[in-house]
Amino acid sequence: MDSTLAKGLAVLEWLVRQPRASRVSEVAEAFGLARSNAHRTLQTLVECGWAQQEEAGGAYCPALKLFELGVLVESGLDLKAALHPLLERLANATGETIHLAVLDGAEILYLDKFDSPLPVAAYSRIGGRAPAYCVASGKALLAAAEPDEAALRRRLGKLVAHTPQTLVRFDALLSELERTRERGWGENREEWRTGVCGLGAPVFNARGEAVAAVGMSVPAIRFGRAAARAWAEQMMACAAEASVALGWAAAPAAPRPQRDRAPGTESTR
Repeated sequence: MDSTLAKGLAVLEWLVRQPRASRVSEVAEAFGLARSNAHRTLQTLVECGWAQQEEAGGAYCPALKLFELGVLVESGLDLKAALHPLLERLANATGETIHLAVLDGAEILYLDKFDSPLPVAAYSRIGGRAPAYCVASGKALLAAAEPDEAALRRRLGKLVAHTPQTLVRFDALLSELERTRERGWGENREEWRTGVCGLGAPVFNARGEAVAAVGMSVPAIRFGRAAARAWAEQMMACAAEASVALGWAAAPAAPRPQRDRAPGTESTR
């Protein structure tokens, strides 16, 4: 166990449970620490955004970052419970791997999934992550957020190539996100893992915010033009129904995907 990390987390939890802001001397006494050690721990929490120090008196209290993350965790759990039956129905209808993902910084996080029963299948892992700009679910969520280029650069940082197909130029990524926004679904053609393609569509809450994405992972050998179009229609319908389940009265019906490019009978990118 990392004793320094454990101590910091213990102090943070202690601060959360106090009825008022606490002084360094109180933290030191509660944990049997030297004042200098307690001060160093508290300052680290402040610098990392987990605590804040009052200007008058210098006492410490938890920062709103804890509330923010708590809301995200609760939201993720609610999403999984609410949308699980819809994902299962889509998985049964398509026979492919279906997952539910949320955007977390520059990555997506998989909350739920149904694996394909087919001998050759693409898999995702609950709790697993992937770069948002490389996968269909991530593109769908980035596009729905409609960030400007500066905001997108701050979120994603440097675009790293994970396969020869990864989009590493921001102008190319911006064009891809605009195309994704217009048609309502994202596409991944072996940009994260060679031999694996995917589709993703955003799910909106009652405030019209994209809070998750329904995604599909498919082996490239099955990702033909006609199949991808049919899957995109089914995924859009599932995402629209999921949005309604979360209270978005304006959830659109699934449009027929535009033919922005022809992938051919097999993935060639």
